[in-house]
Amino acid sequence: MTEQLYPWGHTRRYNDFPTYFRGKFSERVQKVSVDAGFTCPNRDGTKALNGCSYCNNQTFQPDYCRLEKSISEQLQQGIDFYSKKYQSMKFLAYFQAYSNTYADLAVLKARYEEALNHPRIVGLVLGTRPDCVNAEILDYLAELSKSCYVMVEYGVESVQNKTLKRINRGHQFAEAKWAIEETARRGIHTCAHLILGLPGETRQDLLNQARTISKLPVENLKLHQLQIHKGTRLAVEFKRQPDDFHLFTAEEYLDLVVDYLELLNPAIIVERFVSQAPPGLLIAPKWGLKNFEFVAKLEKRLAERNTWQGRLFG
Repeated sequence: MTEQLYPWGHTRRYNDFPTYFRGKFSERVQKVSVDAGFTCPNRDGTKALNGCSYCNNQTFQPDYCRLEKSISEQLQQGIDFYSKKYQSMKFLAYFQAYSNTYADLAVLKARYEEALNHPRIVGLVLGTRPDCVNAEILDYLAELSKSCYVMVEYGVESVQNKTLKRINRGHQFAEAKWAIEETARRGIHTCAHLILGLPGETRQDLLNQARTISKLPVENLKLHQLQIHKGTRLAVEFKRQPDDFHLFTAEEYLDLVVDYLELLNPAIIVERFVSQAPPGLLIAPKWGLKNFEFVAKLEKRLAERNTWQGRLFG
């Protein structure tokens, strides 16, 4: 029996990032993280001092990302690591830590262009907040994107203003909507990051989130389960009032993601479903699942339910 081809042109039951990425570039391309020394309006006193309640940047920052090293040195160390396996690989500089559009344009240009000067860097991925871009920055990125790949990855986290306030996010959903629309309008690649399971949000809230995000010109989507990390305000709140939190079991989260995918615009490329924090920093939930293991379970569950991304979209 011939396998079904889905709207994204292949037989996987969701519009997966690896397949898209391989088709986007003529050669193997890998992201390399870099810490360029940016801060965040939620940490420097502009909006707050303590950051978002869930945030601990140590949970995703590779060992080679250290501020005592220049951007070029960090990139070279990351490139050397990946090149051991693939000599011909090209790379995207992933400005990941904190808010990587939060500076004067002259500073941004200097740091981005230092990265792009490396002969094996073919583009930029910029992690940032929706309230840390403006028309001037986006116009510059649009011009830059004519000669290299540029993706702006926005921490949206939730589409509900009450949740954004609860986690001390410091902006409302309207700012995320504006940033995504203005970025996409300029032809710059977009990615939205969302956390499933934030305090106070119900299962129905999360399914409605899929419908809301599907209306925006989001190209890539990163999802992950709520995790409680050491050294965060959320960890203090969890210890004081654990009943305020519903931390999904792996099976609960698996079924939620299937339901979420059914509602999701099939044009959106799903880059990630779960997050893995270093064991020493993770308080809960402790699933013991690696990303690829979760994806294997997800694909099996989609097949069992004979469903796919976007089946209920529209």
